Amino acid sequence: QVQLVESGGGSVQAGGSLRLSCVISGTIFSTHSMGWYRQVPGNERELVAAISSDGTTSYADFVKDRFAISRDEAKSTMYLQMNSLKPEDTADYYCNVRNIFLHVTDYWGKGTLVTVSS
Repeated sequence: QVQLVESGGGSVQAGGSLRLSCVISGTIFSTHSMGWYRQVPGNERELVAAISSDGTTSYADFVKDRFAISRDEAKSTMYLQMNSLKPEDTADYYCNVRNIFLHVTDYWGKGTLVTVSS
């Protein structure tokens, strides 16, 4: 069982920055990925950034040069640093942990809202 709690969302003006945090508890398998997804009402949830068990990071094209994902294992926390925010970044952002062992098991936080005004 994995529990995820996001924080750090809020309202900023275009060009501003936010840092999202996700506190992770429970068992994380040796083979896993962690990431941030976002969702606008009526749309599918989409991957924003991910970090694998070996530390490899990946980003959606629309955030690649603006966002950075990281984790602090000592604090059991994952972060998403968001810079140069745009109004189209407005969404609910969700923390995700994917355990991989024989099959894939996804865990999700409840989300934190990011609103970017123009």
